[in-house]
Amino acid sequence: MEPGKKKRLKRIFRDDQRTVIVPMDHGVTVGPIKGLVNMQTIIDKLLEGEADAVVVHRGVAKHVDTGQAGLIVHLSASTKLGLDPNYKVQVCSVDEAVRIGADAVSVHINVGAEQEDKMLMKLGKVADDCDRYGMPLLAMMYPRGPKIKNQHAVDVVAHAARLGAELGADIIKTNYTGSIESFREVVRGCHVPVIIAGGPKVETVREILQMVQDSVKAGGAGLSIGRNVFQHENPTLIVKALSAIVHTNASVDESLKIIGGAK
Repeated sequence: MEPGKKKRLKRIFRDDQRTVIVPMDHGVTVGPIKGLVNMQTIIDKLLEGEADAVVVHRGVAKHVDTGQAGLIVHLSASTKLGLDPNYKVQVCSVDEAVRIGADAVSVHINVGAEQEDKMLMKLGKVADDCDRYGMPLLAMMYPRGPKIKNQHAVDVVAHAARLGAELGADIIKTNYTGSIESFREVVRGCHVPVIIAGGPKVETVREILQMVQDSVKAGGAGLSIGRNVFQHENPTLIVKALSAIVHTNASVDESLKIIGGAK
């Protein structure tokens, strides 16, 4: 791996080779939803909780201070108002991310979507540009499309994760498969770190903490969770709770105490 990538990855992963990332690119897809109205305000709360990195689009990245947290600039976009929301197009270059001061870039690929071929072509091109600039690449690899019956099935998740790694990603973000045993298969089949997405907003904090703990036990390298963090009533404390699980192997009950014993 290039020296530039190694140095930048150290700003995202701690010495334990795990990370707590909060993606906040949702403003492009769904607009200024709860938690993402004032971006600096929410970022300040995440910094207080010691999040390792955040994911934002270029326009936000230019106007916020992410402090000691790693800055990941998202390169992909589509909106819920478009004809094909599953088709993610590239809206920012690696060169622009370098000028902004990014520590990494991310792309979103929906594996199985009708426009999968075009997205994979972009992933390959971005991976090439990242190697040229020494920029780490986070690939958000989601099984979504007409032939995908279960987005959390181990076979399709493992395929999506391996696909991203095969095409040059340095970090894979994908769905949790529901059990330690099944997610271990995903991790074993991927030669780069795998982190989990949060999915839809959950009903209980315990549910999200348990999922994170199980993913780490399976060999996962952490998480990239959005709504369940920035829409939580106390984003600072939920980040601290998640970090306790990821970085100190705290139990779910121990982590719940950090946020006041919420269920």
